[in-house]
Amino acid sequence: MKGRIFNFNAGPAVLPLPVLEEIQAELLNFKGSGMSIAEISHRSKWFDEVIDDATARVKRLLKLNESYHVLFLQGGASLQFCMIPMNLLPDGQSADYVNTGTWATKAIKEARSQGKAVKVVASSEDKNFSYIPKAIPFSPNAAYVHLTSNNTIKGTQWASFPDTGGVPLISDMSSDIMSRPIDVSPFGLIYAGAQKNLGPAGATLVIIREDMLERVPQHLPTMLKYTTFVDHKSMFNTPPCFAIYTIQLVLKWLEETIGGLEKIEEINRVKAALLYRAIDESGFYRGTAEKESRSLMNVTFRLPNEDLEKQFVREALENGLGGLKGHRSVGGCRASIYNATTLEAVQALVDFMAEFARKNG
Repeated sequence: MKGRIFNFNAGPAVLPLPVLEEIQAELLNFKGSGMSIAEISHRSKWFDEVIDDATARVKRLLKLNESYHVLFLQGGASLQFCMIPMNLLPDGQSADYVNTGTWATKAIKEARSQGKAVKVVASSEDKNFSYIPKAIPFSPNAAYVHLTSNNTIKGTQWASFPDTGGVPLISDMSSDIMSRPIDVSPFGLIYAGAQKNLGPAGATLVIIREDMLERVPQHLPTMLKYTTFVDHKSMFNTPPCFAIYTIQLVLKWLEETIGGLEKIEEINRVKAALLYRAIDESGFYRGTAEKESRSLMNVTFRLPNEDLEKQFVREALENGLGGLKGHRSVGGCRASIYNATTLEAVQALVDFMAEFARKNG
């Protein structure tokens, strides 16, 4: 569409153009209601259809059985950092955490701030979080194992999930949810802020297994208990209606236009391979994540010096390539190539990178 750039922001991030066009087309009059989706009641039949369809699509795409509940909450993944131990880590027990970067560090800090027993069983901090740990000594009696499936800042991702010996896995999947098929059976809970790979900011997808709900203490504040939202279909209070509506459209696009998670994984692997090859063969750019731990969603790289990095980001934007500045905590450059990022966008970036290296190498 005229005037739009190729968007590589890490979050809020790119949305599929067909989804944006559908939102635009029905923004003023949603499904013949005479009202915008931003105006209708969350108790109306129109919104019931939206949230029910979004829930059903999550279940189909991830092949969830009836023991899993799909929730749409607020507060981002950051609120889940405290809700998880608050709800699921009983007094007298401990939980295992794997520290692979900024967001895992924050999750550990939030759990400990409640006085909860947290054991960091593995960390990649020794190499600046550039890899995913292996051969992790999980505790057989842990209440759960927490990990971050994809690390947006450091550009690493779990290629496969570890065997925890039956201890429930809990994962922050904010930046790679729905990017590939996964076996959900080891997971007691999955959570994901929508703003990276699912929709706009304002909603958080939580998938929780029925047996985990038995741990929820009754004394917790109503709005901080998972059972509250399970019992009320995510609508104990007014949910983030517009965000859920957009998520529903993204899921529909993923399921019906793309063809599901197997197909989107194929596309994502092609995009990532194209970009990593351009980095590795350039002699100019340097990837920051170890090769076997590289993310398919967030590609992080450096240039020969910081001045060139600033010039690269500036000139890229002038050429219609936005959002390439690395996270403020680490610097460098980062291209987030989520589901909605097209192969055309990645090819345009690769072409620009080659020309920039030619001129400045």
